[in-house]
Amino acid sequence: MSLASLDPFFETPAILGVNPQRLDNLRARAQQEVDEGLLPSVQIAVARHGKLALFETYGEADNNNLYCIFSATKAITSAASWLLVQEGLLDVNAKVSTFIPEFAPNGKEDITVKQVLLHTAGFPHAPFRVTDWPDKARRHERFSKWRLNWDAGTRFEYHASSSMWIIAELIERLSGQTYENFVRERISLTLGLEDLWVGMPEEHHDRIAQIKHVGDALSADDYKAMGIPVPAITEVTPEAILNFNNTQTRTIPVPGGGGITSAANLALFYQGLMGQLDEKPWTRETIETVTEPGTGNFIDPVTGVPVNRGLGIVVAGDKSRNHRGFGHTNSPSAFGHKGAGGQIGWYDRATGLSFGYITNGHDRNPIREGRRAISLSNKAAVCLDE
Repeated sequence: MSLASLDPFFETPAILGVNPQRLDNLRARAQQEVDEGLLPSVQIAVARHGKLALFETYGEADNNNLYCIFSATKAITSAASWLLVQEGLLDVNAKVSTFIPEFAPNGKEDITVKQVLLHTAGFPHAPFRVTDWPDKARRHERFSKWRLNWDAGTRFEYHASSSMWIIAELIERLSGQTYENFVRERISLTLGLEDLWVGMPEEHHDRIAQIKHVGDALSADDYKAMGIPVPAITEVTPEAILNFNNTQTRTIPVPGGGGITSAANLALFYQGLMGQLDEKPWTRETIETVTEPGTGNFIDPVTGVPVNRGLGIVVAGDKSRNHRGFGHTNSPSAFGHKGAGGQIGWYDRATGLSFGYITNGHDRNPIREGRRAISLSNKAAVCLDE
């Protein structure tokens, strides 16, 4: 694979209706913390009408480097499942146990595929090691032993990894292909995005930017002074993040957080979802269905605002959209998914703009990281020439 595979996707900003001065504002914000010595490198990309108006890398990397995008991967895995729905192979209202009988024990027999995609399925903390995946017997044993933390459909809690292991298993059983091959063939290569991976062969790992923790962690007193509760400890620990520097972890297709790509491929993936590339795998009807918020009045226990999730992605929605990973200047109809460390991918239906931001610097200060993401999205969302 090489950077040359992106050559057909570049176009001048003016032809795409993108304002060069506003791109400069975005560039400056993306480069800011690299220049300050906080982030080792970042990549940004802006696309419209199926073409790249901007793709640049700052710091100790270049446009040939690829990055782990962590939970921004969930949009890719979910989009793979949407193809099965579109083809009539998967009914999101069906019970998971219909397709994966091993999943049924311990009160999980009535959980639906839709609840899994919406993170209302009730098993957010179900344990699963990345190395369980290649051993089918071991992964199925894991599914069988999982227990509910609460009754499915009664509340929302983000399933950091457990939900996507089930979606990947559904993809394998219903498509007859491995999850990674399905994504590779039906999404990456179909869209012409050669550097969009889940499970990356070792021979390409030299292009991946090494993940580094940066900045100082906030103390309990720091959170108290800001009037913010100390974040709960989750499975997304500093050690778990650094595991994605390991060869074995990178080769395993981790559906909830192991995607490896560039900011350009991420932005173009969202263009592909909206039928802006030569091939159009998803129909407009499918995208309208999956981006319809299905979480009702459920409140996110972390942010305290309504969840506003579609089937595997987040919809910007009301004025609380900044709590959902979007900028204040995104439209309510923008959708996408963020990832650990501040990774961002979204498409805004009001402008046709899509945005990808990736970094290998994982900030120990989550407040600064969150503000950075909002600031970047704010500047990206207004890049349209008026």
